[in-house]
Amino acid sequence: MPPPVPSLRGQQAPASPIRRLAPHADFARQRGVHVHHLNIGQPDIPTPRAVLDAYRTFQEPVLAYGVSEGSLGYRKALADYYNGLGAAAGGAPIAPSQILVTVGGSEALQFGIAATCDPDDEVLVPEPFYPNYKGFAHLLGVNVRPIPTHASEGFQLSLDRVREAIGPRTRAVLLSTPGNPTGAMLSAQELADLGKLCVERGLYFMCDEVYRDFVYDGGAKVAPSVLAQPGLDDVAFMVDSVSKRYSACGARVGCMVTRNPQIYAACLKFAQARLSPPVVDQLAAWAALATPETELRSAIDEYRRRRDVLVQGLQRIPGVTVRSPAGAFYLMAGLPVANAEEFCIFMLREFDLGGETVMLAPGDGFYETPGAGSNQIRAAYVLETAKLERSVAIIQAGLNAFAQRKAQS
Repeated sequence: MPPPVPSLRGQQAPASPIRRLAPHADFARQRGVHVHHLNIGQPDIPTPRAVLDAYRTFQEPVLAYGVSEGSLGYRKALADYYNGLGAAAGGAPIAPSQILVTVGGSEALQFGIAATCDPDDEVLVPEPFYPNYKGFAHLLGVNVRPIPTHASEGFQLSLDRVREAIGPRTRAVLLSTPGNPTGAMLSAQELADLGKLCVERGLYFMCDEVYRDFVYDGGAKVAPSVLAQPGLDDVAFMVDSVSKRYSACGARVGCMVTRNPQIYAACLKFAQARLSPPVVDQLAAWAALATPETELRSAIDEYRRRRDVLVQGLQRIPGVTVRSPAGAFYLMAGLPVANAEEFCIFMLREFDLGGETVMLAPGDGFYETPGAGSNQIRAAYVLETAKLERSVAIIQAGLNAFAQRKAQS
């Protein structure tokens, strides 16, 4: 008998554009080159001390299972947090029984798609989008239908394009705001209008708000939330995580919030099947909620400086097109190349500037439309400003060397 082969689901699973070039980065390091990682949203700002202290002070004699929905104390604290941000403006205050703690925001997303869609159903996602949306949908046999947004429009979502994309198998709209990978952000009115469309067409509205604190212009402290929009109790599903806000990506604690009891019940059953979210990490995430506002604001100010350094630096490179994002800590940039992935690999395998190079994420992996984003890259401004300035110089030198190589081939 021939050996078994993986499932078609496994063979056809999309590779992450954020991590798929990792072997090339390993090759760069093996040849003695230092790699500046702009490909992944891993902050370098220290995790709050209270979060780390929660790990150090855990003294229970047995690390036992927790409850599937997450500890009641943490969910009460989360409810206070969301209500303090104005979630009650959308209806009744959020209750702990409407919050389910998950293994990162990723599990919340997977639960949300699974609870709202059956195999061969369709979820509408503005593109470019966080590629794990497609990965989770693929795992569940759900189709992603892209809603185009364009760099020339600041990647802003058009309600008319959403309306045009709705088909007979459409079950949900999924987006992030502020957005990964574009940094685009929906206003409260845009959220309300999109939510109203979902209500009218019988669709769920899944809103990934992991980057709500990363807002740089206009004086707002946080981005508008779907939870604060009235009339959306039956359709709204919010995803959150401690990863970015508290620079605690390794904690793997997130949550989902919904006022729809049927969707919550479905997600709770999924949660029971995986037993419980991490117990000690919940204690750390709970401690994170007490992070002083001044500490959070200081971090956001630092990211604003980083954004400005990277955007202004890239704008000075001939042929590069980029706009300043409103939020999150990513940008999509157009490069003067036909194939951005080829350029990204060239930077890791063949190029260095004084023993340094840059790792970027090829833009095509953030699109569902074939051929879209082929000349784009996503960059995360998660390094200190001096390293970003150096990265810009490396990218410019790399583009020049890449063009020369192409001219000679």
